[in-house]
Amino acid sequence: MRKTLGMQRGWGQQIVFLGPCLLFFLTIVVTPFFLGFYYSSTDWNGLDLDKAVWTGAANWKRIFMNDDKFWESLVFTLRFTVISVVAANVLALLLAFILMTTLKTKKLLRTIFFMPNVIGGILLGYIWQFIFTKGFATIGELTGISFFQLPWLGTPSTGFWGLVIVFVWQTAGYMMVIYIAGLAGIPKDLIEAARIDGARAPQLFKSVYIPLIMPAITICLFLTTSNAFKMFDLNLSLTKGGPGTSTQSLAYNIYAEALINNRYGLGTAKALLFFAAVSLITVTQVWLTKRKEVSA
Repeated sequence: MRKTLGMQRGWGQQIVFLGPCLLFFLTIVVTPFFLGFYYSSTDWNGLDLDKAVWTGAANWKRIFMNDDKFWESLVFTLRFTVISVVAANVLALLLAFILMTTLKTKKLLRTIFFMPNVIGGILLGYIWQFIFTKGFATIGELTGISFFQLPWLGTPSTGFWGLVIVFVWQTAGYMMVIYIAGLAGIPKDLIEAARIDGARAPQLFKSVYIPLIMPAITICLFLTTSNAFKMFDLNLSLTKGGPGTSTQSLAYNIYAEALINNRYGLGTAKALLFFAAVSLITVTQVWLTKRKEVSA
């Protein structure tokens, strides 16, 4: 009897504390997600629910057979993700190693490198838009350096690299903090023992540091991969997918389909494919890097 009353009290406490959160989660996240499966098979303008006409697999056929812009956006996003993830993590790890030394200004430098992550993506994009179009142009006129005279947001190639530069600049500082935490957890006696055995810097990096900070690498790769694949705010504020649609990310393509072209059904179908792609890529990445983790 007492055991039953205890269990009932336990369930009651859990409902009181978790119930409101669970209700909000079901209302805001789960329900719209499953409604998306229905709307992905309709022709709907996003305004009138009565005008959501069931079209079956028409949207899916259009995506796979007659939507070149979607696949161009996917290729652009994959290319952007690979380059940005590698560049951001290499830069972050390099900064982490530098700022783990006995520099007197290391705390100040950590703050400075972390600050771009605090700025919102839209605001950051407009700041860099001014830098690319006005700042670089002025420096180019004064110095004659061709790098600053490039039409940074005016061509598909320079627009792509402009997005990469801003994304890496924004992301590297946050990843740096995670790598610093991972490096700080490596036992110093292990490093000293490796040095006594004759291990040089490249061997230390490959055989000691990398295996022992693998949990940090897993987290950083997961965050940078998912953020790069979902990149939208920088795309919107910097290039708006232009010139034409040459720098249009997958997230921006979905936004344009739903909110600019008013084809919510087609946009929802693309969003579901987008969700599946991000999930598959990130889960695979985490599974692969988790297998390489070791304990100190």
